[in-house]
Amino acid sequence: MYPTKEDKTKIFEKHGKAKTDTGSAEGQIALFTARIEHLSQHLKRNIHDYNTERSLVKLVGKRRSLLDYLMKKDIVRYRAIVKELGLRK
Repeated sequence: MYPTKEDKTKIFEKHGKAKTDTGSAEGQIALFTARIEHLSQHLKRNIHDYNTERSLVKLVGKRRSLLDYLMKKDIVRYRAIVKELGLRK
């Protein structure tokens, strides 16, 4: 299911500096990851939903951009969020 307001608050509380800290890179990356997981599950059931597929590709690109920014800015924070979310196998 798509992240509700309560889910988003929990995500930002866990990965951001505070539950109202919606602007931190870590919080946004965590939110994008939750949305990507939701869309991936949707696409497994609805193979021909091309609009959702396009949205998924755009979200992955946004998350990649934020990860690149965080890697350039602070490598320690980058490694922490990647490990916490399990993005690299």
